[in-house]
Amino acid sequence: MRRRELLQAAASAALIPNENQKPGAKNWQLSKVWPNAGKGFRTALIEGYCGQQSVHAGETLTIHLSANPARRCTIDIFRMGYYGGAGARHLTQLGPLQASPQPDPPIGPNRLRTCQWEPTTTLKIPASWPSGVYLGKLTAIPESQTEHPWQSYIIFIVKDRRRAAITFQCSDNTWAAYNRWPDDYSLYTDPRHAWAPSVATSFDKPYAKYAQIFDHPLTLGSGEFLLWEFPLAYWLESQGYDVTYTSNSDMIDPAQFLRTKVFLSVGHDEYWDPRQYDAALASVQKGTTHLYLSGNAVMGVTPFQPSADGRPNRIISREGIYGGVYGGMDTFLKYPFPMEGPKANALVGAHSVYPFNGGGDWVCTKPGHWIFEGTGMKKGDRIESLVGWEHHGDPAPIRGLEVVAEGDVLSGGKNPSHYTATIYPGPKGNFVFNAATIWWAQGLSSPPGHILPWSHWARPQGPDTRVQRITKNLLTKALT
Repeated sequence: MRRRELLQAAASAALIPNENQKPGAKNWQLSKVWPNAGKGFRTALIEGYCGQQSVHAGETLTIHLSANPARRCTIDIFRMGYYGGAGARHLTQLGPLQASPQPDPPIGPNRLRTCQWEPTTTLKIPASWPSGVYLGKLTAIPESQTEHPWQSYIIFIVKDRRRAAITFQCSDNTWAAYNRWPDDYSLYTDPRHAWAPSVATSFDKPYAKYAQIFDHPLTLGSGEFLLWEFPLAYWLESQGYDVTYTSNSDMIDPAQFLRTKVFLSVGHDEYWDPRQYDAALASVQKGTTHLYLSGNAVMGVTPFQPSADGRPNRIISREGIYGGVYGGMDTFLKYPFPMEGPKANALVGAHSVYPFNGGGDWVCTKPGHWIFEGTGMKKGDRIESLVGWEHHGDPAPIRGLEVVAEGDVLSGGKNPSHYTATIYPGPKGNFVFNAATIWWAQGLSSPPGHILPWSHWARPQGPDTRVQRITKNLLTKALT
């Protein structure tokens, strides 16, 4: 029995490295994009969404499409990874399918807009498809030689139940919060205030083109994955790490934190259900290492709600702030919130500080710490413009917590805010690291199609051997 378990464990650990030995495909990127006139957040020519954020192999994904005018279309499904530098592998093509116009949703209570589109097709996830982030490239089939095959994406996550080394949690709650589909309409466009309370958003609608830090056509339908998270997934898989992928909604289950050694919060991980916070903090006490390779993480209290037809976790509403209103936030937040969560820095090590936005250098303060081994960094050495566009500061009074990097960022080019990158020990040889920046992944890799962001007069410089080595040091320590 012991031999069988060892063989199964070895096969599981080799799953992602073996997957990346398969042929990659470079045609996963959108090449024909025509956003609507005006604000251009959507393309009504061909767009869609999935009926679930994540699915297991063997489960059935529902896909909802709209095309105006009606068109036949295809869906090419790609798993995102390294694949020899191509960035994706082509799995299958669905169609041709008939896509017809489907209605824009009305504005409901709490400014909620949720589509109730008829499903266009379904996809039963094959057992051979490993956990990962999957893009479906929608292509409208031209009806004449004068038309282009206009395109956009849908996105979903395939999850699994195996005991992998690393959990990569996609920050899809934040994707939904910033989703401006159909007409510049998101949690941030409430006429009362950008951070108004008790506003809601649904996963039952397409993802609009992202338009906050830069205007990138590859974001049309793909949430924020390609912006902030794909460089980390690409790098992890290029290095052969044993990684499994989940959505925010999966992590309200405490068991999800305990089936791997390392939990990764990635990029812009702003919005959490309180059950996820509780499960995360409990997992640290039980020995899980957390790496917050993110900024502005665990700020908004957003309980999940079911869809009108009973599917769980399809709506989030912004009901509070983790830690309440603190540290000058009262100068920005104009309305009271109905809920208050525990302090995020009690979990992460530091948390969002006001001013929230800014850019700056990541400055080494403890060069003798083991995370800097092999980097050659000395006290005061800088990784230029790695901090942005949101960050963490105000370290928690946790026993053994160390500030390994800190400095100022400038908000609006002139207003300073102080960030702190931290690490603290857990009770079972585990630890919690906080990189204090959304842009950490930009220091790891630059996959095909990736564009470096620019915000608040700062821009990260792309892959950096020091960022790569620090990340390797963290993972080596956590996995041995």
